[in-house]
Amino acid sequence: MPEIVAPSSHSIASLPVVAVFDFDDTMTTGDSLGVFLREVTSTARYFLGLIILSPRLLQYALGLIPDWQVKELVLTHFLGGWCEERLRAAAEKFAADELPKLVKPAALERLRWHQQQKHRTILISGSPALYLGPWAAAAGFDDVSATHLAFERGKITGRILGKNCVGPEKVERLVKLLGDLSRYYIYAYGDSRGDKELLARANRAYYRPF
Repeated sequence: MPEIVAPSSHSIASLPVVAVFDFDDTMTTGDSLGVFLREVTSTARYFLGLIILSPRLLQYALGLIPDWQVKELVLTHFLGGWCEERLRAAAEKFAADELPKLVKPAALERLRWHQQQKHRTILISGSPALYLGPWAAAAGFDDVSATHLAFERGKITGRILGKNCVGPEKVERLVKLLGDLSRYYIYAYGDSRGDKELLARANRAYYRPF
């Protein structure tokens, strides 16, 4: 398991231990949002949508537009106008029936190890809280912080409520949950540039571990 050990003046025995996991491609075999959109629309509509959005997706791949902007474009195209009740029901069904199929056994085993050690476990992800919340609760995470979607008059707008939970925002979310991070011994698991800041704040940082 590739590891980056951050310097620390504290021993693990003297501090409460926290394990922080990214979700997509760290705990899973791929991007959960794409699978969710395909499940709630249809395979044909999903791939047609990707073709329609391909110019903007290419801009994102080239670093010309930020991740939050392309996420809002995708969400608006596929989900804009859905009623909140219908979407929440679909998200809960996805969390129960489909999301567990994406989770890597090794990642789940590592989570179980932390839980057995009585470590506080936290899931921090850029994916929608709509389905990550129910899945994280079923998996036994103590806390989950993810990207929230905006609703108006009972319908989803496609916009992100607050900030997209990637990059520095992941550290901000962790601080909101824990306060002073130096009071904890932190394990962190991530796989991409969106986890760089989080991994840098950990005492034991694992990059693409599973």
